[in-house]
Amino acid sequence: MELVWIFESLTPLAILDIFLVALLFFGLSFFIRGTQAVALLRGMVLVLAGVILISNVFQLLALRWLLGNMLTVMAIAIPVVFQPELRRALERLGRAGLLINRAGAPESQRAKIIDDICTAAERLSERRHGALIILERNSALDEYMRTGIPLDAEVSPQLFLTIFWPKTELHDGAAIIDRNGRIAAAACVLPLSSSRNLPNPKLGTRHRAALGMSEVSDAICVVVSEETGRISIANSGRMIMRLDSKRLRTILNAFYGPETRPALPVWQRVRDQVASVFGRANGDQRSV
Repeated sequence: MELVWIFESLTPLAILDIFLVALLFFGLSFFIRGTQAVALLRGMVLVLAGVILISNVFQLLALRWLLGNMLTVMAIAIPVVFQPELRRALERLGRAGLLINRAGAPESQRAKIIDDICTAAERLSERRHGALIILERNSALDEYMRTGIPLDAEVSPQLFLTIFWPKTELHDGAAIIDRNGRIAAAACVLPLSSSRNLPNPKLGTRHRAALGMSEVSDAICVVVSEETGRISIANSGRMIMRLDSKRLRTILNAFYGPETRPALPVWQRVRDQVASVFGRANGDQRSV
């Protein structure tokens, strides 16, 4: 009899309601997958399930009343416990609305910036001087620029070699190139990646900072390892490692160089942005 009542109540509007709720939880699972929030959420679910089972089996009225009034407490606790994941999700959803690229450096200047970065990375790699270079795109990086030393200087390999010389005051941090194609600041402090799916658990602070920046923005992050001299690049929560200057140039041309493809229709840009939000939200990395 109850099954008949359930099937009779499944109106098209109710089915749509169930589908939207399932889609919401499915999307949220992408944002917390591979992070510490998974373990926290699993623990909370197990504890609540155990308490509900005990209260129903032993008919504990006070405990059942407490569970029934926990919604207010959970509404406050969830944003506090999952604050990093919620912030990352909101930032990615906000960037999904950037369907039109902001004005930036002209194509000729971008080509020169790519050449200068590749030349500097190659020399830094040979000398095993650690470096972290950030290329700003659509996401504003002003808050991270303010953590460093303002420069507002023209990009050049010599300047990068000077900034990341181990005995200078600016080497321990990131150099950020703004969307106008100038080195806005050096010795900048970046957020470290909180993802557990790292391409190498032994990655140092520079690589974790590059991944962290790529997780919270659409910036391109070039890293030179101080220990091995290897060149890596991070974007959208992913890292490609063991690069030489030729492969680095190819990737930078694809991510930052002159746009050679025709502009996509609006609906395709919306589709790609939504796919990037749900496909890259957990910061999956790969190493090649």
